[in-house]
Amino acid sequence: MHPASENPATRTALAAHQVGALRWLGGGVIAVVLGVLLGVAAVSVAGDGGGRLPGAGVGVLALVLAGAAAVVVGAGALLRTRRWRQRLAGTSWRTGTLRVAGPAVLSFEPSGGEDEVHLRLLSTAVWRTRAVQALDGATVQAAPLGGAEWLLTPEDAATVYGARTVPRRG
Repeated sequence: MHPASENPATRTALAAHQVGALRWLGGGVIAVVLGVLLGVAAVSVAGDGGGRLPGAGVGVLALVLAGAAAVVVGAGALLRTRRWRQRLAGTSWRTGTLRVAGPAVLSFEPSGGEDEVHLRLLSTAVWRTRAVQALDGATVQAAPLGGAEWLLTPEDAATVYGARTVPRRG
């Protein structure tokens, strides 16, 4: 059994995920800093008798709130990438067929007679959901990460998708 983390495509996919997380984190920090600088500039202009800057308060609020949200998203994605990297070291990829039953409702049917696994996609990004939907009936690789968490990737692709198992109602 070769750990999934040793696969070069897996390393590339996780590196790409980490870069995306760093972009969110960096963009959020920049937005917060710009919001603070805009606030300082508005107060300075008003204090020097230049009058109020129209829309400065709304601009500051928007930059700080959006920036804080982006920081949270980026930090969460960085932590998720780290967790995935650690857990992939202890498991291997399983090949099977992916069936899509809805926007985020999936079924992974492993090759070799194992029971199918019912999953729900973690991502809410429209482009990621559509990319997974396009894999309906395709051969993919999946790895259990422990607990209810799984990681999916199309064969020969540099993208990973997180999913969680869902109980089957019967």
